Amino acid sequence: MDDYDTQPDRKPPPGPELSPARLQADELDLNAGLSGLAGIVAGAYSIDKTLSQIAQFAVQAIPDAGGAGVTLIHPYDADTVDELRIQAWSGTAEFVRSIDTLQYEKLGEGPCITCIQSRRPAVTGSLGSDRRWPHFGGSVARMGVHSVLALPLIVGDTVVGAISSYAYGKDAFAEHAIQLGSQFAGPAAVSVYNTQLLANTQLRTKQLQQALHSRAVIDQAIGIIRGRTGTSAEDAFDRLTRISQREHTKLADVAEKLVDEAVRQARARQQ
Repeated sequence: MDDYDTQPDRKPPPGPELSPARLQADELDLNAGLSGLAGIVAGAYSIDKTLSQIAQFAVQAIPDAGGAGVTLIHPYDADTVDELRIQAWSGTAEFVRSIDTLQYEKLGEGPCITCIQSRRPAVTGSLGSDRRWPHFGGSVARMGVHSVLALPLIVGDTVVGAISSYAYGKDAFAEHAIQLGSQFAGPAAVSVYNTQLLANTQLRTKQLQQALHSRAVIDQAIGIIRGRTGTSAEDAFDRLTRISQREHTKLADVAEKLVDEAVRQARARQQ
C-alpha cells in the first residue's frame, strides 16, 4: 500500500520484521475492533458517546496506537473541506483531546485536516520536524507524542470525518499499521455516517415539530385578536409582529403569551 501522504524529506527507518505470531495477534485485534463496530446500534447513544466507542475500537485495531480520536465534519462541508467545520469529535484519552483541541480549535492545521482535504491517509513518525504542520507538530512533539496516523472516513464519494491515532514513540506506524488502519476505516466510516444521518434526521424532526407548534400558536393568537377587535387576519398578524419587535421577543413567544392569557381569563370567568 503506497497511496498515503508521508513526511516530506524524511525517510523513516525500516520497520521491524514482524513474526507470524505478531501478525496473527494484530489480525485478531483488527477483527475484534471490527466486531465492536458491528455491534454499535445507531441512535442508542449520543454522537459523542458513539464517536468515543469508535475511537476505542480504533486503538484496538491499529497496531501500536496509544490513543485515538474520531472527528465528524458537517455534512454540508463535504465538498468544501477548505473551510472545514467540525460537527463533533471525541478521543480515548486526555492527551488525545488536548491534541485535537490544538488541531481544530486553536491552530487549524494537523494530520486529520490534511487527510480530510486530500482524502488520503496521512502519516508521520517525527512530528517535531514535519514541515506540513509547523505549528501543530512542534506543539505536539513537546507533549511527548511523535507519531500520527490519520485516516479519512469516506462513504461513497463523501468524506464524513477522520480517525487519528497517536503514539509516543517515533516511527510507530509503518506500512503494516497503515494497512490495518485502512481496513478499519471503511466500516468505521459507515458507523460514523449512520450516526450522523440519524442525529440529523432527529434534529430536523424536532425542528419541524417546533415549527408546527409555533405556527399553530400564532394562528390561535391571530384568532383571539380577530375575535376581540374584528380586524382581518392580516391586521391581527401585523399587530403581533409589532409587539414582537417592540418587546424584542420572538413572534411565537408573543403569540403563546397571548394565548395563555386568554386561557387564564376564560378559566377565571368559569369559576
